Amino acid sequence: MRRKDREIHDFEEIIRIIEKCDVCRLAIHDDPYPYIVPLNFGVEIKNKQITLYFHCANEGTKLELLKKNNKVTFEMDTDHRFILYEDRMSCTMGYASVIGHGFIDQITDPHKKYEALKILMRHYHSEDFKFNEKMIPATTVLRLTVLDLTGKRRNNDHPEEKKKKMLTF
Repeated sequence: MRRKDREIHDFEEIIRIIEKCDVCRLAIHDDPYPYIVPLNFGVEIKNKQITLYFHCANEGTKLELLKKNNKVTFEMDTDHRFILYEDRMSCTMGYASVIGHGFIDQITDPHKKYEALKILMRHYHSEDFKFNEKMIPATTVLRLTVLDLTGKRRNNDHPEEKKKKMLTF
């Protein structure tokens, strides 16, 4: 990472960023270009092992590509702020992001699929929503085992940054 001053090493801080994100982008190997897809997700942490869960239809490009190569890169970001430096007539973007690598497998056991879908619903604060269990056979549930990750932040709360005009998205 070029800007080491923006790198986040603290595991709990990285988890807080993940918890604030509502989309996770997966980069899947394809030829001649990578295939990137934005997905809703759920996160589970056990003994500092991060597992991400996704759902999708039972067929499609992403599933075909994952059958060939289940190694992925993922990215998620939040806290976007457009920062204007009026005195210098320049601008930048504030953010917090997480990027990592892992591998994906499909969950086929109906009970485990149900539990994974509950984790996904919990991420969106809808853990009490009673979704139609009859849809489970028509849903593919993917589990991403995270092998490594890094966090990065342009600190929007730094006193120097507060002097600048910020636009929040």
